[in-house]
Amino acid sequence: MKFSLLLTLLVAFFFSSCSEEPPPQRTPHRVANYPPPQTEEYPPQQQPFNPNGPVRPQGTPREEAAASPVPTAAPTKVAKGDYPYGIPVPGKPHLVESPFSPGKYVDVEGFPPGTEVKDPYTDKIFLVP
Repeated sequence: MKFSLLLTLLVAFFFSSCSEEPPPQRTPHRVANYPPPQTEEYPPQQQPFNPNGPVRPQGTPREEAAASPVPTAAPTKVAKGDYPYGIPVPGKPHLVESPFSPGKYVDVEGFPPGTEVKDPYTDKIFLVP
């Protein structure tokens, strides 16, 4: 009895696994709705400068700025002699210890001594010893 039940289930499973699945239904794609294009193809043509004409066109009055902002002073660059030197790592000629982040090494291979190098940990500049 158990054998016939098991055989029946096995045959049913076998036939159901062999049937073809219907292809998935295709979902219709929506078309994007873009705004209609502008009817004006070219900007209005600018009139050439007339030195004998009025200084300002009558149709477009300009507003004068009350106070122009004062430009800020550019940040002063630090002189090359003001940068600290990196600390050489013993036994590793291409590595130096950053003076700004102790215990962290910076690879300076290919940089000649005295070259400015940016510390990747603090973004500060130091010199190669």
